[in-house]
Amino acid sequence: MLLSKLVVRSMALAAAAILLAGCSGGTPKGTTSSAPSGATTGTGLNGAGATFPYPIYSRWFDSYSKAHPGATVNYQSIGSGAGIQQLKNRTVDFGASDAPLSDQEVKEMPSPVVHIPTVAGAVVLSYNLPDVPDKLKLTPEAIAGIFLGKVTRWSDPAIAGANSGVKLPDTAIGVAHRSDGSGTSYIFTNYLCDVSPEWKAKVGAGKSVNWPVGLGGKGNEGVTGQIKGLPGGIGYVELAYALTNKLKVALVRNTAGQFVEPTVASTTTAAEAAAPKLAQDIRTPIANAASPQAYPICGFTYILLFRDQTDATKGKAVVDLLDWCLHDGQKMASSLDYAPLPESVVKLNEAALKTVQSQGKPLLAGR
Repeated sequence: MLLSKLVVRSMALAAAAILLAGCSGGTPKGTTSSAPSGATTGTGLNGAGATFPYPIYSRWFDSYSKAHPGATVNYQSIGSGAGIQQLKNRTVDFGASDAPLSDQEVKEMPSPVVHIPTVAGAVVLSYNLPDVPDKLKLTPEAIAGIFLGKVTRWSDPAIAGANSGVKLPDTAIGVAHRSDGSGTSYIFTNYLCDVSPEWKAKVGAGKSVNWPVGLGGKGNEGVTGQIKGLPGGIGYVELAYALTNKLKVALVRNTAGQFVEPTVASTTTAAEAAAPKLAQDIRTPIANAASPQAYPICGFTYILLFRDQTDATKGKAVVDLLDWCLHDGQKMASSLDYAPLPESVVKLNEAALKTVQSQGKPLLAGR
């Protein structure tokens, strides 16, 4: 199963290279695509931003281009912050970010921005304990204690108490975290703020924070390197990356008191449980969702676009592309270890796309 997922992800990256070179062809085997009503063809789009969704965006945009001859999408995987800045500067047709815009960032934009969650992903705790099995259980208190520098050894009762029958070594815990600003850090620190008043007061949440302890690594690859290089190491990475690199992954206790494994299904459940709050503000974090089956450390990745499009043709091309991603594209998510959107969130996105307009005229054709 893991091998097949590795192959699929490799194919996605290869597809991205072909796409950036401007190539096109037939619809890939094993996928189905149907044009949204009134789909725009013959329009080139440019997007930039988050690295986390790069494999699935590569596959989506390549498949869409093949299903709609002449409709090309050039996506630059340059990081959430850079993607937001390029959208702000109007140098791209859409931006992408693993963290939604803050209230301050919304105010700084030249025009109102629409947030479209595209898929959800889990952030997992991976550890390097050769003689300890996979799926160690971690409580919120233990996780916060580790990253605050208060739980310093694997034999600490905060960890041992949840792992009856597991022989834990008295090894020092080596904490690894991101050194660069990232949406993964945004999701993880939002979770810590939700479960730990001390973390919220002392550190807070964001794409970059002042970490109390640990060594930084750039990107998921850098954090993985820190974990693998230090016996007793622990750090946070996104699920797909952990599976690809065969890292040990912890179960985390959720608000219902259940220790839940990070999977595509438990991540989608978290998104579904958060639907009522998302209906009030689509930017609401979905971490620590109230459902017995929900994995607690997860979040959306977003595509951002201006509500008022200055170029009607480009604007229609963007909303048609996103409409396709929210329907046909969701079928491809699980094979790349992303969680497809629950129907409740798809409906919220459909309503948001209907607000996108040019000179007062909506751009999304009826479904």
